[in-house]
Amino acid sequence: MSFRLGLRRSISSSPAKTMAQELNSSAPTIPPATMTATDATVTPPSTTKKSLWPSVLRWIPTSTDHIISAEKRLLSLVKTPYTQEQVNIGSGPPGSKVTWFRSTSNEPRFINTVTFDSKENSPTLVMVHGYAASQGFFFRNFDALAKHFRVIAIDQLGWGGSSRPDFTCTSTEETEAWFIDSFEEWRKAKNLSNFVLLGHSFGGYIAAKYALKHPEHVQHLILVGPAGFTSETEHKSERLTKFQTTWKGAVLNHLWESNFTPMKVVRGLGPLGPNLVRKYTSARFGEYATGEVLAEEESRLLTDYVYHTLVAKASGELCLKHIFSFGAFARSPLLQRASEWKVPTTFIYGLKDWMDYLGADAARKNMSVPCEIIRIPQAGHFVFLDNAKGFHSAVLHGCRRFLSPDAANYPLEEGVTSV
Repeated sequence: MSFRLGLRRSISSSPAKTMAQELNSSAPTIPPATMTATDATVTPPSTTKKSLWPSVLRWIPTSTDHIISAEKRLLSLVKTPYTQEQVNIGSGPPGSKVTWFRSTSNEPRFINTVTFDSKENSPTLVMVHGYAASQGFFFRNFDALAKHFRVIAIDQLGWGGSSRPDFTCTSTEETEAWFIDSFEEWRKAKNLSNFVLLGHSFGGYIAAKYALKHPEHVQHLILVGPAGFTSETEHKSERLTKFQTTWKGAVLNHLWESNFTPMKVVRGLGPLGPNLVRKYTSARFGEYATGEVLAEEESRLLTDYVYHTLVAKASGELCLKHIFSFGAFARSPLLQRASEWKVPTTFIYGLKDWMDYLGADAARKNMSVPCEIIRIPQAGHFVFLDNAKGFHSAVLHGCRRFLSPDAANYPLEEGVTSV
C-alpha cells in the first residue's frame, strides 16, 4: 500500500507513510484534451450541487473543482504534452447482476486517464498507483519514461479523479473484482493489449491479480514495492504478535476491522486537515526523506493535490480490511499463486522500503517465467520519488527486450543492483 499504516509506526522505526484519495462518484463524458505545462485542463462539469458557503468557511474546504485544479497544477511540472480523459467503463461488467460493486446507482463510471505523447510504435506502459494515492504521484517519472514508452497513467476506480461509487463490497473476492474488473473494462474501452503493466504497492497487488486473470493482455509486469505477497501466518513477526496483545494493539485492531482509514482522520479535522497533510509531505519528502528531497514547488503542489484527493468521498479506500488483515498481511497472498504466474516480471524495491523483498524472492522460486528483483539505493517505499533516476533505469532495464535489440543499451544506474 502507498502508506505505512499507523500500526507500523507504533512497532517499527521505518520512515513516515503516505496518503491520498479523490473525486466524486460520477463524471460526465468529456472529449480528451491535449495539454502541456502551460495549457489549461478541460474539466468535466460538476455533477454535485454548488455550496452557498465560500470554501474558506466549509468544514472540508474542497470540491470537485479543487481536485481537478490541483491535479492540473501538479502535472504542470511535466514538460511532455499529454491528453487527459474520463474513460467510460459503464455501470458494471457485462452480464453482472451488480454494478461497481453492489453500488445502489446504475449510472456509468469513469476512469481518470492521462496519456503522454510518445514516439510512434513505442511500447505501451500502463501505470497504476497504490493505496491512498493517485496517478499524480508519478509526476517525477512521466517525462523520462515517455521518451521510451507510450505512458498511460490511471486513477483506480474510487480514487483520484475517477468515479467514486458507494463501496459496499463484503468479501475479499468482491473487493478484488471491484478493481480488477473495472480495470478490464477500462482496457476494453481504450482498446489496449500487449502492454507493460506497472503497479506500485497496493497497485502492484491489483496489477499482479489482473495479470493472473488476464495474462494474454500483459506483455511484462513491473511490481514496485508490491503489497500482498505474504500472509499473517507466513510472515508475522514476534514483535507484531506481542503488540497485538497490548491495549493499543487491541484498539488498532478494532479500528482496522471497523474500516477506519487515515483519510477519515483528515476529513474529521476539517479546515485543519491541509496543515496536517503539509506536515506529512514536508516530513516524508523533506526532513525525513529516504532519498532526494522534493523541491519547494514540488512539495507545495503535491501537498495541495494530496489534500484535495484525500478528503473526497470515501470509496476505494474502504477496500483495506477486505484485502489485508491487521498488520497489512494479505488475506489472499500472491505467494500462494506464484506457480500460476504466466507473465515475465520485474520487482523493484527501494533499499529502505518497508515492503520486504524476501516475499518476492520466495515467490520467484516457484515461478516458471523470467523474474528479476532490482533494489535501488537511497530510496524507500516511494522509490520513484526518492531516487527517480535509479527507478527509471530499473524500469528500462526490466523492459530492455521491448526497447532495443541490444540489451546493453539499458544498464542499471550505479548502485542499483539485481539480486
